[in-house]
Amino acid sequence: MATHVITGAGSGIGAAVARRLHARGDDLVLHARDAGRAKELAAGFPGARTLVGDLANPDRISWAFSHQSLPDRVDSLLHVAGVVDLGPVGELTPKTWRHQIDVNLIAPAELTRHFLSQLRAARGHVVFVNSGAGLTAHADWSAYAASKHGLKALADSLRAEEHANGVRVTSVYPGRTASPMQAKVHRQEGKEYDPAKWIDPESVATTILTALDLPRDAEINDVTVRPGR
Repeated sequence: MATHVITGAGSGIGAAVARRLHARGDDLVLHARDAGRAKELAAGFPGARTLVGDLANPDRISWAFSHQSLPDRVDSLLHVAGVVDLGPVGELTPKTWRHQIDVNLIAPAELTRHFLSQLRAARGHVVFVNSGAGLTAHADWSAYAASKHGLKALADSLRAEEHANGVRVTSVYPGRTASPMQAKVHRQEGKEYDPAKWIDPESVATTILTALDLPRDAEINDVTVRPGR
């Protein structure tokens, strides 16, 4: 039975992945930003363990983990959580830049560092849920895209470093996906939000599970998922 550490399991793509893995009987370790959120996740996924640490404060993750029990085995580490705040370069504050880079880039690097020994022992898998913005930056998306371009660099470097240790690394680049984050983006863009126009989170979850379940003779390095409607 595989053990998966998942961030962002409370909604959207992360929740869809967690539901699928939970339904097939795998062990889940669900990351939460605080104790209240951990309680909600535990209630939604009976039998799952939780791990608390604020991704918005990656300097404190090591301290938070030192007061908790980390799993002995980790078969996959799934980085799904993320934040987005749009705005032109001329108006974005350092606080806005730092928040997105902390949550979207530095926190995944720090979590990976903490679980790397377990991943090596299990010849495990690290999945970074990136974004189309991690490949192309558009107007008003500079800070978010910068964090996601950095996440691509993190994944590429990790893959090169850990290939000899049997650790697989996959970056998934979804287009616009029906989720609370997408609803927020539409509000920031001043547009009406219709989830039916965008990718179902279950479709991205299928992509992630395909990468996880691929036989050991191959690995998916990068995969782009785009709306089909």
